[in-house]
Amino acid sequence: MASSAGLALCGQALVVRGGSRFLATTTASSDDDSLFVYDCSTAEKKPQENKGEDGQPVEKGSDTILASTFSKSGSYFALTDDSKRLILFRTKPWQCLSVRIVVRRCTALTFTASEEKVLVADKSGDVYSFSVLEPHECGRLELGHLSMLLDVAVSPDDRFVLTADRDEKIRVSWASAPHNIEAFCLGHTEFVSRIFVVPDHPELLLSSSGDCTLRLWEYRRGRELHCCHLASLQEPAGPWSDKRFAASRITYWSRDSWVALLCDCVPVVCLFRLDAPGRQLVCRQQLSFQHRVWDAAFEESRGLWVLQDCREAPLVLCRPVDGQWQVVPETTAVQKVSAHLHRNWAMLEGSAGVNDGFSGLYKATFDNMATYLKKKEERLQQQLRKKRHKNVPPGPNGQTKKVKSGEVPSSGSS
Repeated sequence: MASSAGLALCGQALVVRGGSRFLATTTASSDDDSLFVYDCSTAEKKPQENKGEDGQPVEKGSDTILASTFSKSGSYFALTDDSKRLILFRTKPWQCLSVRIVVRRCTALTFTASEEKVLVADKSGDVYSFSVLEPHECGRLELGHLSMLLDVAVSPDDRFVLTADRDEKIRVSWASAPHNIEAFCLGHTEFVSRIFVVPDHPELLLSSSGDCTLRLWEYRRGRELHCCHLASLQEPAGPWSDKRFAASRITYWSRDSWVALLCDCVPVVCLFRLDAPGRQLVCRQQLSFQHRVWDAAFEESRGLWVLQDCREAPLVLCRPVDGQWQVVPETTAVQKVSAHLHRNWAMLEGSAGVNDGFSGLYKATFDNMATYLKKKEERLQQQLRKKRHKNVPPGPNGQTKKVKSGEVPSSGSS
């Protein structure tokens, strides 16, 4: 699955990825201008034979980074790439700890809250766990779906593993015994693209889907609390009016309970307030951008960072001013990170025009009614011709008289 550029934040650590590379720096306004750059094309690769079991050539990966994430404390960072590798890093200081092989190409990954494991979801519908404390141990199969997994999350107490799949389902499984299913969250009518457990309201889950909705759940009971139809937020001539879209990012700011939603291929970031006591989401604002938005993430101390397809201003910082979110003038932190991106713009250039792969996940629809009606009419005409042929009376010599098309047979001589 192709992947566009991405952004990850934890504390003041910031990572921007594109293609096979990522760069890590800090948003701190101090004189610390350190930069860590890693290229997956230089990572250890598993020796592969020229042909697979079926005798066909083995497909080689492109080293493109497919997914990445920080651990809760920011002490670890992990990524998966198109060459079926899981690469684990320590961040203080930055150091690659291990390169491990995964069974299938991965779609999402997350750390457990204890930071003892990394959970990896793949295209075949399985979730594997990999040890963080023993960084060279092989993965262990934890659970499986019958369809492709698109996201995975864990509850803040590590009791539950939540998985979202292409077949509209969100499953809540016990982490200690994943074969025991606590609940299903059902209601989406298309693939579930993203799920997010609200950290300061650990009983609540946010989910987005190809059905253009953002939903709020009490996930242990599988109960839907609120559904927001995103298409209804736009004017008829708005950028969403003639598109199918799914959220590529849900990010949360615990200060005032802000939720930011970024939709694939739409240059708009939707901002909601989570009303936890009222069990609902309230849409407050839509931030529009002139360039394609690749990713967005909150930094607790500053606001919303937005990564966009613009070489002159690849990163912008947004904050609420008098109750309205807006792009703020460039700060020292923004200038410092943007300068790093200017010097490494080549890694982001390949992300232009690349989407997150959601377009191929929608249900295929077929309008076969016209074909059905045409065949039905032909069948009725054929039956009518047979009926007319049977009703033709015999001629003078006992032979059936042929009736020309459109001619009414006579009933007898006068």
